[in-house]
Amino acid sequence: MKKAIFGLGCFWGPEEKFFKLDGITNTEVGYCGGKIDQTTYEEVCGGETNHAEVVKIEFDEKIISYEELLKKFFEIHDPTTLNRQGLDVGTQYRSEIFFFDNEQKKIAEEIKSNLNKKYNGKIATNISKQKNYCKAEEYHQKYIQKKGL
Repeated sequence: MKKAIFGLGCFWGPEEKFFKLDGITNTEVGYCGGKIDQTTYEEVCGGETNHAEVVKIEFDEKIISYEELLKKFFEIHDPTTLNRQGLDVGTQYRSEIFFFDNEQKKIAEEIKSNLNKKYNGKIATNISKQKNYCKAEEYHQKYIQKKGL
């Protein structure tokens, strides 16, 4: 299975949207891109760790491609806002693609570049190597499903 990690605001809604796609074998929410390898929701919200709230996706590339996941990524959030999605404001809500290898980096850069032409250079999405990912607390996992929302 291949993996992808995306930061696109509060992780609850996007996790649910990705989980429902054909070819997704698992999703979990967590924190990525920060200064330390382990953190908590409270520390991330405090702004000290520089982690983003993210969705980690495991997918079967025979069913869904990384390109298709990126298209969904850009479709389900506003990639033109810096450090915010809707009413959620802070660096933890930034738009960011965390790549695992050079192939993912190249694909992400190409798709972002093409979209930037459409949005007149306003795409604020970062593209970074995955670092310091840690799984979020259990009560955040599959939150929408657990709450029946």
